[in-house]
Amino acid sequence: MSGPATLYAELAAMSNFSFLEGGSHPGELVARAYGLGLAGIGIADRNSFAGIVRAHAAWTSEEIGNPRAAGFRLVIGVRLVFRDGTPDIIAYPTDLPAYSRLCQLLSLGKRRAPKGECHLDHADLAAHAEGSLLIVMPPERPGEGFAAALKAIAGLAPGRSYLAAAMRRRGDDRRRLAGLADLAQGAGVPLLAVNDVLYHGPERRVLQDVLTCIREKTTIEKAGRRLQANAERHLKDGEEMARLFRDRPGAIAETLRFLARISFTLDEIHYEYPHEEVPEGVTPQAHLEALAWAGARERFPEGIPDGIRDGLAKELALIAQLDYPAYFLTVHDIVRFAKSVGILCQGRGSAANSTVCYCLGITSVSPAEHQLLFERFLSAERREPPDIDVDFEHERREEVIQYIYRRYHISHAAICATVISYRTKSAIREVGKALGLSEDVVQALGGTVWGGGWGSALQEKHVREAGLDPMNRVIARAVELAEELRGFPRHLSQHVGGFVLTRHPLNDLVPSGPAAMEGRSFIEWDKDDIDVVKMMKVDVLGLGMLTCIRKAFDLIAATEGKRYELHTVGPGDEAVYAMLQKGDSIGVFQVESRAQMNMLPRLKPEKFYDLVIQVAIVRPGPIQGDMVHPYLRRRQGLEEVSYPSPSPEHGPADELKQVLGRTLGVPLFQEQAMKMAMVAARFTPDQANGLRRAMATFRHNGTIHRYEAMMVEGMVRRGYDRAFAERCYSQIKGFGEYGFPESHAASFARLVYVSAYIKCHYPAAFAAALLNAQPMGFYAPAQIVRDAAEHGVPVHPVDVAASEWDNTLARGADGIVALRLGFRQIDGFREDWAERIAAARGAGGFEDFDGFVRATRLERRAYEKLADADAFRSLGLDRRAALWNVRRLPGDAPLPLFAAADAAELGRESDAPLPEMPLSEHVVADYQTLRLSLKAHPMSFLRADYRRERILSAAETVKLRDGWSARMAGIVLVRQRPGKGNVVFMTLEDETGVANIVVWTRMFDRYRRVILGARLLLVEGRIQRSPEGIVHLVAGHLVDRTGDLVRLSEDHKAKLQLSRADEFVHPQYPRGGHPRNVRVIPKSRDFH
Repeated sequence: MSGPATLYAELAAMSNFSFLEGGSHPGELVARAYGLGLAGIGIADRNSFAGIVRAHAAWTSEEIGNPRAAGFRLVIGVRLVFRDGTPDIIAYPTDLPAYSRLCQLLSLGKRRAPKGECHLDHADLAAHAEGSLLIVMPPERPGEGFAAALKAIAGLAPGRSYLAAAMRRRGDDRRRLAGLADLAQGAGVPLLAVNDVLYHGPERRVLQDVLTCIREKTTIEKAGRRLQANAERHLKDGEEMARLFRDRPGAIAETLRFLARISFTLDEIHYEYPHEEVPEGVTPQAHLEALAWAGARERFPEGIPDGIRDGLAKELALIAQLDYPAYFLTVHDIVRFAKSVGILCQGRGSAANSTVCYCLGITSVSPAEHQLLFERFLSAERREPPDIDVDFEHERREEVIQYIYRRYHISHAAICATVISYRTKSAIREVGKALGLSEDVVQALGGTVWGGGWGSALQEKHVREAGLDPMNRVIARAVELAEELRGFPRHLSQHVGGFVLTRHPLNDLVPSGPAAMEGRSFIEWDKDDIDVVKMMKVDVLGLGMLTCIRKAFDLIAATEGKRYELHTVGPGDEAVYAMLQKGDSIGVFQVESRAQMNMLPRLKPEKFYDLVIQVAIVRPGPIQGDMVHPYLRRRQGLEEVSYPSPSPEHGPADELKQVLGRTLGVPLFQEQAMKMAMVAARFTPDQANGLRRAMATFRHNGTIHRYEAMMVEGMVRRGYDRAFAERCYSQIKGFGEYGFPESHAASFARLVYVSAYIKCHYPAAFAAALLNAQPMGFYAPAQIVRDAAEHGVPVHPVDVAASEWDNTLARGADGIVALRLGFRQIDGFREDWAERIAAARGAGGFEDFDGFVRATRLERRAYEKLADADAFRSLGLDRRAALWNVRRLPGDAPLPLFAAADAAELGRESDAPLPEMPLSEHVVADYQTLRLSLKAHPMSFLRADYRRERILSAAETVKLRDGWSARMAGIVLVRQRPGKGNVVFMTLEDETGVANIVVWTRMFDRYRRVILGARLLLVEGRIQRSPEGIVHLVAGHLVDRTGDLVRLSEDHKAKLQLSRADEFVHPQYPRGGHPRNVRVIPKSRDFH
């Protein structure tokens, strides 16, 4: 008969937030320790508190049985690693002040170290050790110096110091344990049993070896003793630990006494929002109310509508009840500053539900006008802080960020962290290197992954398509380990703009450190972490379209003499909606993707609310919930508008009409999902809030499935059709992947309309602004310029006699505004060079090349880039002649021996006739230097050969009838796979236009390598023409014709780039190097 279970707490566990050392997620450690029946666990990462909130969340998780409620203990600490030879020390704060001191200690170490590191000395610990229990981790073979160090630490924290002992199963464990016991006795400190855990279970040991190889930049074959000797550093139950420490049972019992000394949990963190400056004698609430009512009168000069008045009074009362006036005053002040210096900004997200935000000028959409749900933003039941997102011009957002730092000081303000995690491609790359796979094998494996996203698991057939054997032991192990590594944190970076502001010093709550960008700092927790500990954040986000719109407004003012602002762009312009109804939306905010452009002619927006629906409908939520087609059929009058109803005894038949009336009985928005849950399934406010949180954190926590039965059965029980209830739940689940709340869609729809208005009425200004705001949006410069030309805009090339740094506008003699390409379009060209050219040009321009050189005195490489870009045409020099002239110039720092020869070469030589450069060579060179060409399209030089093969142009293809067969070839611009759909959209371009290709999943699986690898693609298939006139070529056979591009140039290989909308290639813009190494078609942006 066995005795009672041995109680034990593991107090030396490291999670994967000890980057590239710990081999398990914090939640895995908590779950395994609880499952093993341990009394508790202490998680302590290397010089970091980054993972403790995730451990805390797992501790209370119902998914693993709520260990906290069952009496299981979690204590949080930090493993202090020093630079001065002090042994590692695991510090556990016993109370909140001790925790604050450790936060300050870590922040000190981060401030004096490069980003990602923490430099600590023994003296730093001495100043911050009060209130913490210290576990000294002995080295593998403690020497004479260790005994002295242990005594020094014991003296530093008398009664609070311990010596750890671990049994590593290396043959000398019992002898080593006896030696450690003697050291502990000599220093007067207790001996504490630990297993120095690196991973939750022995099955994770192999991955931990790979992490070691990644950290040490070596391979498994060469790692040697840097790897752990065995798989013993995992969590073990009390019986096993008692057996290992049978010679020193007191070391096991000491873990429970240690645990009992700690009362601190993260629940004790008390966040307080900073005080805001208000007029003397006025409370923050009174000041907020005065500003809000003044803003309402300004918004509605002819009288405040009753709906606005009622909403404002209700919201202000709730803000007072929840004590949030300072938060609203902060955001108002930030927006006020931005507007005072001419920075366009607009609030979005759930804040657009707020009348207060609208009246304060934070948002631009009236909640009363759009029936938005304020409770989604703020409610008394939730007791959760509001979250206001404000978009600023992306080029000027740093001005706003620095204003916040000036106003609150870096000691009270910092940006949230973002946890950069391994995705499929990066996991394959790192695991492949660690296993010693060759670079070509690693690239072949990574090349089978679509977009590098989370859903892109490597499958056997994809490995086989890459020319590799999935049964090969090493390949199979690489794939298995890469899957295991996916989602592991790699390092911390700064959030795009989530600011945490505090009343008391920030480092009392969480460590922070300097960011890579000067003048910034960021904390160790991400946005989900600060939600758990109920800290408030202000989101200061950058939006490229706001930069574009502001630049367009400036260009319009300069050329037309008319000054626009966001709120002065007239609504309801019929020409704008007519343009959108044709799917003519390249460059227009949010509706420029292939799926959106296909939807526009079907939805045919006629008013602003249609744009709200347009923004939201092409999202996984409505698509996966099968809501799109019913809505379109009802909109087109092909299906009767009806509202599902409960049984008569359960409620009125029209209870859903108020919820779904504006969307014709079909739920499309997150707010509608929440309202439906409350109305149709009778969710309580707490349940609806839980559903909202599950939708918001689906990808992170995956808790939405808990609400399936509650919602579906609740609706069925009240008489709703089960199929309808299941569709509603599917849509909610889709929102967890990516869905738009109506408030968010309404804010974005405003920018859709404004950008479409500019494109419609001022196409030249729109194109110039898009180019000047790059990188942003879906389309590369070549497509933007081409679209402008198709809208009647004359486009002039880069030229030293006329170009500025930015793309500019000029009205021609015919009165038409033309676009002049700027020097910024030349890859690698510097703004200061452009400014010097403009200053030297004056009114008279330049006489000849030598005069240009004398006037500008630039570096030689500047002249090379200008010649490569064919920018000397106004001086009578084409590309080849200009390059020949540049050759006469001396280098920037000639050697003395060659100085005389260089000077002689500068002299005027008699002109020798140069062979004419073929047009195709010019076009390739244009794409390589400018990423576009005004001379011709690369495909035009292949047209004659393609005619003989009966390959059609894009223009010919789109004219064919429905069902006809076609063969069409073009340069691949875009590959997109909406949501988790079963179709891939591709856009091919030639000299006549673009053709849209549909590749169904079965075809994608068959031609995966061709689709992912081809830059020039031949498609054979059948035409599909919709009633709205949308034409697709449905692929039946695909051929990679990239090799044909070799014909374009004898000297230069055409390296094609994709549009920024492409979902396969990650964003990457050419930097440095010779222009000849720049790709022909501009690169993509990864939207996966």
